[in-house]
Amino acid sequence: QVQFVESGGGLVQPGGSLRISCAASGGIFNINTMGWYRQAPGKGREWVASLNTFGSTFYAGSVKGRFTISRDNAKNTMYLQMNSLKPEDTAVYYCNTVPTGDSWGQGTQVTVSS
Repeated sequence: QVQFVESGGGLVQPGGSLRISCAASGGIFNINTMGWYRQAPGKGREWVASLNTFGSTFYAGSVKGRFTISRDNAKNTMYLQMNSLKPEDTAVYYCNTVPTGDSWGQGTQVTVSS
């Protein structure tokens, strides 16, 4: 079973930047479309961005132009560079395949606040 480990979250001021990472077991980045998801307090989990095996990227409208998804297959690691952060980006961020599997990591908390 694939295991995901998210890291790099923290507290950042509005307008700031943060890069979060996702490490996964096995070589799943090479054979799967991968995605970032987030869950804000009191809300359901939502899709944020995805990256397919051809290198094409896709973004939710709320983050397009501000977030960039990327991966390093050799390191089995995926990244989400987040710029121009807004308070509404506050959430726990998760990585998973697209479509999602049953196994989720613990997520990494991103808090955007002054």
